[in-house]
Amino acid sequence: MEKEQVGIKTPEFVSIQFQLAGLGSRAAAYLLDQFILTVANILVIIVLLILLTGGASISGLNDEITSIIFGIAIIGLFILNWGYFVFMEFYFGGKTIGKRALGIRVIQDNGHSLTLLSSFIRNFMRIVDSLPASYLTGLLMIFFHPQHKRVGDLVAGTIVVHERKAKRPGKLTPVEKEIQRRGLSKHDILIESFTLRALTAQDWNLVRTYSDRLLQLPLEERHDLTKQVAEILFPKLGWETTGKNTRELEDALLILYLNLKDEWEFEL
Repeated sequence: MEKEQVGIKTPEFVSIQFQLAGLGSRAAAYLLDQFILTVANILVIIVLLILLTGGASISGLNDEITSIIFGIAIIGLFILNWGYFVFMEFYFGGKTIGKRALGIRVIQDNGHSLTLLSSFIRNFMRIVDSLPASYLTGLLMIFFHPQHKRVGDLVAGTIVVHERKAKRPGKLTPVEKEIQRRGLSKHDILIESFTLRALTAQDWNLVRTYSDRLLQLPLEERHDLTKQVAEILFPKLGWETTGKNTRELEDALLILYLNLKDEWEFEL
């Protein structure tokens, strides 16, 4: 059976194909996340009981300590159960632990990474998706909607897709050999995740084209191209070009290439 796919045209007019995540993979991911949350809730309750038992032995402070601990526990459980999905999806590229295990992720309808607002809206709407009981509305929506969207996805403008697979390992490309020769790694420069999410498919195409052409150009043209690309991209990253020689600019752009490659390069 041919897997369902959806074509997304980004604001930069780049067409990308994604494989839709269906009811089975989404339900399995959700159940795994709920299992993790259940274990976490039980641990919190056990700690609460231990603290309350200990507090009961303190004469004169029993009621006050009990109220404070109970109030903190309620707030903590609320943040844990409602904040888990928002936090994980935003800070880990649209993936909770369950989604990561099942190889699926949440993205925006335009193909870009999930924003904090989108994550908050889609997870807040779990209240509606959970009606009337046992997540029935959400399950029915995912099953019948052509793009397997629940109410939260419709309101937030998001879609759940299978992870894009990295290209199969094989013979190193010239740019990969050059990166290896220079001993560069994607971790050589710390780039915040929210900064990377601000870069677009157009920026990725620029970095990829630059990296592919780098070793093919005469030295003078190579230096000029490096400076031009750096002046376009560095301000978006908050990096400075002043005081850096060509080799340092090249290394920084190649490290950026390694970071963006994980986000944008894939095969279906």
